Amino acid sequence: MPRNFKITPFENKTLSWWYNRRNTIDMNPPYQRRGGLWSQTDKAYLIDSILNGYDIPKIYVADFTWGGSPLNKKKLPYAIIDGKQRFEAIFDFFDGKLVLNDDFVYLNDLSLKLAGLGFKDLLKNYTEIADDFQNYNLMVMGVYAKDEEPINELFVRLNRSKALTGAEVRNAMAGPAPGIIRQIAKHEFFTTNVVFETKRGQDLNAAAKILSFEYYKDFRDTKKTDLDLFAASVGKQSHEILELAGRRVIENLDSMNAIFLPNDSLLNSAGIVPVYYWLVREMNEKRFSRFREFINTFERARRHNRLLIRENPESRSIRSILVEYDNYNRSTNNEQSHRQRFRILYKCFKSYLKTGSF
Repeated sequence: MPRNFKITPFENKTLSWWYNRRNTIDMNPPYQRRGGLWSQTDKAYLIDSILNGYDIPKIYVADFTWGGSPLNKKKLPYAIIDGKQRFEAIFDFFDGKLVLNDDFVYLNDLSLKLAGLGFKDLLKNYTEIADDFQNYNLMVMGVYAKDEEPINELFVRLNRSKALTGAEVRNAMAGPAPGIIRQIAKHEFFTTNVVFETKRGQDLNAAAKILSFEYYKDFRDTKKTDLDLFAASVGKQSHEILELAGRRVIENLDSMNAIFLPNDSLLNSAGIVPVYYWLVREMNEKRFSRFREFINTFERARRHNRLLIRENPESRSIRSILVEYDNYNRSTNNEQSHRQRFRILYKCFKSYLKTGSF
């Protein structure tokens, strides 16, 4: 193994040892998945395994205690690489935010009824069991690296058998693009306005799409393989062009943030964000005040049109342009889908500005 990358175990470090140092661990380094993915039941099952003496998978942390490192952005001794959900479950149990599942059985003494109890209950009434939990030897591997690439690669390798989304894998890639994508996803438009789920990187996915549009100055296919190739290759020879595209994205998202509302019901799907982005990008600023009003009217018309089709497929009131839009909306990652949905919305918006309808 290269000298600038090595993995060694932390010897004899208990759960209490790590809990007492929880504030020294960077739980959100750039490559990490979002926290809070495990349910309370999943977390309690991990505590079940620990209390019943079962082995749990290793946890990997970047070890910065050896000295200064350019990777140590938050100036903390440790940063989680793999095992964030496990650490969160353990810390939650210590903090009283988690109790044992209702079906918990303590295998060392089947007569004990511990289901539903928390750590404080164990400390008070079952001291030996609480001690066993605190002194459980957690296998944590310390990772020493001088640059980010081997840590990112380790994260991907450790999670290869898990159901990582494309955005989560892409987030751990080396190169300038993933960092710019992360900055875009931190914009208030994504943190405040959208209502689609973001725990599995859906915001990162949308950010990658609009960055690719801005970089190429045109619509592109945005399937996983396309975005992976973009994130892995773009920017290595044209970093300045990529950074300029990122700045243009931020400027356009500023406009979108002013147009849409916090927790906006019109932003309940990540698939429409790239199309709205391009519409706002191509729109005169004087028209911003009418855009959300138009989108709201357009979506109501779409719902009504679909209802007509279900109730009376032969109705003359069915609008073909809305049927066409819905057909393109079925494959939201195709270049043609992006382009044609933009075309239809742009045409309808121009009509709406003139007549109040389309």
